[in-house]
Formats: sequence, C-alpha cells, structure tokens
Amino acid sequence: MTSTVVVREYAYLTTAPVAVNTLDRAHISESAFRWLVELGQQFRRNGLPLFELDSQKLLRLDNYVGVLESPCGTVIEVLPKHTTEQTSAAEARALLKRLIKTSMQLSVREADFADVERFEMPIREWLITCFLGELEVLLKRGLQFDYQVREEEARFLRGQLDIAKQLRQPPGKAHLFNIRHDLFLPDRPENRLIKSALVAVCSATQDNDNWRLAHEMLSQLLQLPESSDPRADFKSWSTDRLLTHYRPIKPWCEFILNQHVPLSVSGGWRGISMLFPMEKLFENYVAEQLRRAIGNKGTVRTQLATEYLCEHKGKGVFKLRPDIEVVIGDKRWVMDTKWKLLDVYNGGSTYGLNERDFYQMLAYGSKLLHSQGDLVLIYPAWKNFPSNENISPFEFDNQTTLLVTSFNLNDNTRTNDCRWNLTLAESFAQVHN
Repeated sequence: MTSTVVVREYAYLTTAPVAVNTLDRAHISESAFRWLVELGQQFRRNGLPLFELDSQKLLRLDNYVGVLESPCGTVIEVLPKHTTEQTSAAEARALLKRLIKTSMQLSVREADFADVERFEMPIREWLITCFLGELEVLLKRGLQFDYQVREEEARFLRGQLDIAKQLRQPPGKAHLFNIRHDLFLPDRPENRLIKSALVAVCSATQDNDNWRLAHEMLSQLLQLPESSDPRADFKSWSTDRLLTHYRPIKPWCEFILNQHVPLSVSGGWRGISMLFPMEKLFENYVAEQLRRAIGNKGTVRTQLATEYLCEHKGKGVFKLRPDIEVVIGDKRWVMDTKWKLLDVYNGGSTYGLNERDFYQMLAYGSKLLHSQGDLVLIYPAWKNFPSNENISPFEFDNQTTLLVTSFNLNDNTRTNDCRWNLTLAESFAQVHN
C-alpha cells in the first residue's frame, strides 16, 4: 500500500509518533527510515549530504528537493522551503514544478499542466502526467523503426545465404538454409527506454486517468522489449534529425528511470525518484530567465571555468566557477546565486550576508573582471527582501562593485514582463516584474 509523506527542505523525519504531520516534521515507517539511512550513507560516500542523522529515530533532511519512493511503498515528497512558515504545500509544489520546468528547459503542454495545477497533483503524478502527454503525441506521430540484422536457419531462402555456414551444415540439417536478412523493427534504444518508463508508470501511478491512459498505450507497445541497460541506452539515444520528435519525451524518461538521482544505487531499490540540489535549481532558473529577458541583446553563460585563483609552478590552482556570466555590449557581470532567505530589515549593517561569499566574489572580480566591473549576488525574493528593495552597492575599490539583489519567484512573474534594468549605478542587473 502506497503512502505519501509531504515535507520540505530541512524537515525532520522520525519513526516516533507525531500528533500531526507537518511540512517541517513528519512520521515515516521503520522500513522507510532504514532505507533512507542506507541511501544517505551512499550519498555521503559520494560527498552528497542527503540528511543529518540526529538519533536512531530522527533525521533532518538537507537541501535536496524532489521525490523518493522506498521499497515499502512510502513516497517522500520534498518541497522547497521558501518565503514564510505559512507557505502551503500547494504553493511550494507549484514553485518546484515551475523551477524544474524552466531550469531543465522542459516542455509541458499547457492543457496538461493546467489540469495538474487544478487538482494539485503531487510531484510524482505530475511527472507521470507529463510523460504520458508527450508519449501520446509521439505515438500519434509514429515510432521510429530501424533495420535489424537477423541470422537464422529457415526452410526458405530469404535475404542473403551465409555460404560459410551452409557448407558446414550437417547432413541432418541439409534441408535448412543459413540466412542473413534485415527486419524493419522498432527495437532501438529510444523505444526500449520509453517502454521501460511506461511499464514503471503503469505500476506506480495512483491516478485513475493516468492508469487508464498508461495501460492503453502499453497495449500498443506489447511487442517492444524493455531496456536491459537504461544507462547504456541513454548514451545511445540518437540526436539525428529524424528523431527530432523524440526530444521532448527524453527528459521525462530520465526522470522516471531515475537518471535524476545524484548517484546510482547499485543493486538497490529506487522506484520513481528524482532529487535536485535546491541551489542548483535556483541557479538554472535564474540563468534561464535572464536568457529570456535579454534575448539577443547579450549572452548568458553558466559555470564559466576559464580562470584559476592562483598559479603554482606554472600551473593554475583552484579553478574559479562563478554561477552566471552576463555580457551586454561592452558591459559584463559576474553573478552568484544563493538559495538563502536574506533578511535585509533585521540583519544588521551587513544584512546577514556571509563574509565568505564576499571573499569569493572578490576573487571573481580580480581574476575575471580584472578589478573593473560589477559583481552580483542574487537571492530569492520574500517579504523581508522584496524584489523592489535595493541594497546600496558594496565597493571593493573605486572600480569594483558588488550588487546584492533579489529574484522574484512568485507565480505572477512572466517572461514577457521581464526587463533588463541598467539604471542603478548605470550597471545594476535585475530581472523583475
């Protein structure tokens, strides 16, 4: 029996009794707790802290968001912790969908997405709905077939006779021909992955409409084999122009077949799971919105890694990786995004800013901007740091300035309303309503 637990970043999960599950503290079964502990140990060995174990019955989640499904049927949905304590699960879920959609540059058909929003569908069912919507369109256009070489013994000649094998044919099989021929089949990596994802969806979905549609489409793919090695098949996914109509469904297959969990749990149960570091989702979302806002007026690059902090024996040491670089004409900005609620009203003279972030930005300014230009720290907007609140620039020297701004994640933010504002200190970069 499947049970769903909805929490948010940094929430506590416990096997002890809880009066009422909340977004910040929830009860899970012993088996789900043990599975999480095992999964967390594998994450930690790979340098990825999934949670902190406070006791044998209590753990605290870190900043990963998404959904995890345990072998016992417990589905743990982890939502972003944003704005205030009063943020509802529906609001946080809508934010997460928007971040995933935009930052991963996914196509979601508007009719399907509207249905999802109306019924406040959980993240896992939303994922399944999007996958089925794309698969329905793909099947209407038709699956891509390919020629497969087959070698077999047959009573009739077909294709090419294998002379070498035929000469070695024993007398008892002299009536059989060793032939080699081509079959035009849908058995190719892309289709095998789609079949595997569809089979997983059929057993996982709890929504009646999704269940009906998934089984209808599965009946159309009965002759198609599943993928025996999804990782290898994803590497073989063709980018040929003949498979352009396959591109929209690929990320949804990756979600369902667990390609968006930060590590591979070898030999272990994973269910339909996807996890994202929240700071990475925020970074990708901001970068994509900036691209849409400035259009062809400039360029936006992410994770620029061209400079080193210093040199040692003629080699660069400690590579610098700023989150975002924006260039418009002869102006250039180096930006870092921070998934942290900055309180500009109660944070004192430094607004609660981290000194280490300033040293990091100083290094970016020295090596990337040659101590001439603007650096930007971007935080999510909320009631104590609204998007229309400006903080006076921080000056490293007369030619290097650090700007601290907030980015509006509200649902009423629309790309068409975004503007690239260069009015503050003649070089202040901000996307806003």
